[in-house]
Amino acid sequence: MMSGDRVKIKDLLSSRLTECGWRDEVRLLCRSILQEKGAISSFTVEQLVTEVTPRARSLVPDAVKKELLIKIRTIFDENEADDIDPEEA
Repeated sequence: MMSGDRVKIKDLLSSRLTECGWRDEVRLLCRSILQEKGAISSFTVEQLVTEVTPRARSLVPDAVKKELLIKIRTIFDENEADDIDPEEA
């Protein structure tokens, strides 16, 4: 996949996650975990990420996943078509 395609997909994902409120949900989840662990002063960012990641992934709406998958397939199909030698077709 071309780096320009990766940027397009990343931008699409970022905008869709913002539009659907996923970022706000994850932010609230982080706050909740930090308040819960507040008494533990040695709670690290890595531990927070480890705890939040599975929950955050499950919060991504199916519609966003499907849209992203379709976009990726389209890009692969376009790149595959570009790779076919006109003499071979």
